[in-house]
This record gives sequence, structure tokens and C-alpha cells, in this order.
Amino acid sequence: MGISPSEYLLRELRRRRAAAGLTQTQLGERIFCSDSQVSAIETGVKPPTLPYLASVDEALGTEGYFTTLWDELVKSDAAPVWLREWIEIEREATALRWYEHAFVPGLLQTEGYARATFQAARVPTVELDRRVAARLERQVVLDRDPAPQLFVVLDEAVLRRACGGPAVMAEQLAHLIACAEQPHIQLRVVPMSAGMYPGLAGAFIIADLPDGSRTGYIDNQLAAQVVGQAELIADLGVSWDAIRGEALPLGLTLELLTEVARTWT
Repeated sequence: MGISPSEYLLRELRRRRAAAGLTQTQLGERIFCSDSQVSAIETGVKPPTLPYLASVDEALGTEGYFTTLWDELVKSDAAPVWLREWIEIEREATALRWYEHAFVPGLLQTEGYARATFQAARVPTVELDRRVAARLERQVVLDRDPAPQLFVVLDEAVLRRACGGPAVMAEQLAHLIACAEQPHIQLRVVPMSAGMYPGLAGAFIIADLPDGSRTGYIDNQLAAQVVGQAELIADLGVSWDAIRGEALPLGLTLELLTEVARTWT
């Protein structure tokens, strides 16, 4: 079986560095990165960026080899290796606990909303359709039999922040209301009246797996990370409980969703 473009890129990063006789620490010194960052990229924990690859090309004298790989192969990879681990976990999970304070979770996004989020992230036009399709394809996990239990808590700001315009938001709110009425989806909203609360520190997901273990996913502007250490999962669990405690019950959540939906029509 062949390897994906993203896997090939990571293999070449390791091979070319070793061929140049450099350790991860030595390469990091040349490109002004820590050895831990070099390691995270070479092992697929953290995605490489085009500026990073350009710096590696300069440090190794590879004359644009890595930036060419990125432009011609990797950026069109629908499921790069640094995302694939979580996608597989998502597919196997028996339950997902998902908190978001900025966006509608990907598994609940409409096509229009997904497209608007990618446009806001300045995804190139030539990649847009592929990225949207890949996100929507991940939603089929909710149609599985038996379907995983999906517990979602959203900050009210997610519902009120324009993403793609009024028509897109009206469609997205209607979809959230429909999702909230599904037996395997529990959707709750933390109202603005809650003020400051622990969830504002950042979004995360906790996945329950068939073997009884749990895995977490945290994301920020620098990197996305899959975590499995017991102490970190325990910390996420405490955060989930605190956030869930601030959320409205189902009836009031549906009332709020309906109220906000009217503002977008």
C-alpha cells in the first residue's frame, strides 16, 4: 500500500535532515525553532507550514524541494497525517463530548457555514470545495448504527456571530435545532448571562472509545493536539463538568436557539 502525500513529506523531512548530518536540535538552531517543534512536525503531531518548509529548504540547501512538495502534493491531501489520527478516533468513538466557544462543531455544520469558516481562514479558492467536502464527509459518523452519543455545549456567542451572512446563519440555526431533537445528540448552550466561565479558555473534545479508554483533542492557533495522558484527560473532564454546569437545560436551549434563529431571518 502506498503512503499519502503528507506522510511522504514527513518521511522526506526526516530523511533529508539525517542525510545532512543534523539532529533535530541542530536543524532547529538553523531555522530558529525548538527541537520539540521540529520533532512534533516530523512525527505528524503538528502540521508544517509553508514558511517552516521554506526555512528547512534554506537550511538544508534543498532548493525549494519541500515548498514544491507542499504546493504540488500535500496541500491537496484531503486527510493529512496530522489530522488522520483524530479522524479515526472520531469514527470509532462511542461518545463525543464537544465544547466550542467560537464555531459550530464540524460534525454539526451546514455546507454554507463550513464554506464560510474556511473562507474566513483564507483557504485558497482552488482548495475550498475539497475542504468543505472533506468536512461534510466526516459527518456520516452520526449516521452510523449504532450512532455515537454526541454531547455538545456551545457558547451563545457562536449563535450570534455572523458567519457567511444572515441566510447561512439562519440555515445553520435551523440545523442545530433539528440536531438537538435527535435522540443521540444532546445540545446545550451557555448563555451570555453566565459571564466569565472556564470554557472561555478554549475548545476541546473528549472521545469515549469502545475499549473504555478516553482520548482528548485540543486546538489553538498554533497547533491541534490529540492527548491520551490520564492526567490531561482528567483535567478536560473537570473542565467539561464545570462548563456543562453553566449550560441551559434542553428546553431553555431550544428556546434560545429559536430566538436567535429569528434574528437571522
